[in-house]
Amino acid sequence: MRRTKTYLAVSAVALATVIIPTTQAQVTGPSPRPSFPQSLLPLGKAPPEAGPNATTATEAPTGYDNLSNGFLSQGTFNSDRATFEEVETVATGLGPTYNAQSCRECHQNVVTGHTSQIAELRTGRMARGQFFSSQGGSIIQARSTWPDIVEQVGNSDNVRTLRITTSALGDGFVECIADATLQAIASNQPSATRGTAIEVSVLEASSAARVGRFGWKCQHASLVSFSADAYLNEVGITSPLFPAENLADGMYVGSGTQYDPVPDPEDDGSDIAAFAAFMRSTKAPARGPITSDVTAGATVFANLGCAVCHVPSITTAPAGTVINGGAFTVPSALGNKVIHPYSDFLLHNVGTGDGIPIQTGAQFASTANQMRTAPLWGLRTRNRLMHDGLSLTITDAITRHGGQAQQAAKAFNALNNKQESQVLAFLNSL
Repeated sequence: MRRTKTYLAVSAVALATVIIPTTQAQVTGPSPRPSFPQSLLPLGKAPPEAGPNATTATEAPTGYDNLSNGFLSQGTFNSDRATFEEVETVATGLGPTYNAQSCRECHQNVVTGHTSQIAELRTGRMARGQFFSSQGGSIIQARSTWPDIVEQVGNSDNVRTLRITTSALGDGFVECIADATLQAIASNQPSATRGTAIEVSVLEASSAARVGRFGWKCQHASLVSFSADAYLNEVGITSPLFPAENLADGMYVGSGTQYDPVPDPEDDGSDIAAFAAFMRSTKAPARGPITSDVTAGATVFANLGCAVCHVPSITTAPAGTVINGGAFTVPSALGNKVIHPYSDFLLHNVGTGDGIPIQTGAQFASTANQMRTAPLWGLRTRNRLMHDGLSLTITDAITRHGGQAQQAAKAFNALNNKQESQVLAFLNSL
């Protein structure tokens, strides 16, 4: 259902911005499958995120209980959750190509907002040492409202991968991590395992630059931008931030064609605002029972070097800090909160990259095999692991690590039975 709500419409030109990132970073764009041209801006466009001095930090609320973390009242949280769960139809803008009829369809396990077994398909091809997306973009939508425009994988598209749904629980706290905090984490990591902090466009703030943290490629920094991207690429609904439909195998199937009866943008911005507000209000995933083996396993986990990337604790920016290019101010419910995501929200090459860079072009090539460090909070509720969901046990996922994580994986393989059991007990408590 489209709700009437004032929302800033941003021009396609403004959305086209791509920011050259900070030291050790590669360039990224606002979406893996943009509907508009890309351009580059010089380094240093992102202003520092400023706010009041930090006060004593407190623990972020956790739980799988469908209760607000305090950002929204419970009544408003319930209303925005209903919008997040709403099943779309052709009459409300679904498709023409899409992967799901609802945000909840992919983000529901235990409670709405978490992850699921659903994975999207991405493809492309390598030619002359450079990656090229498929005709309609790297995402191959699995479904369509018309039988003759269901997308297919081309024979020449020899780069093929799955990306499993990421959890949105606790993402309001992640959004409120200051850029400087993520950059400091990267700077403090050993050179051999140092992550890449990239700056991306905040679409609702005229493409202001901010350190990315959402998506498997850290392709978004704000939950509004993330929501608009997913609404188009997963549900097929356009909005002021993504006003044009995706192509179907290179063919235009948007408004004005027989395939799309609803004028663009199909959402006036109110739905994506509700999605973002809902995610900002979710609690972080709760831990399971903490036993002596769990406590011992946490120590072994850190000694292996795993905690270099799977960072146990991060503190969000103080309440009152202006972030997202001025589009959002950190509220008291999200500010100065200690979270335990077990991620650095940086890109790393751990030997399992999917071969698809953040954007096409030689300057983006090094991002092809980098992936965001998977947050481990909520791990006990998942049974399909790694970015493609193809590792079915925790041990399988650990031993699959290579590249920058190769030494940690080798150290895990050298553990005695008791130590290994303790590490697994710890991970199964997350």
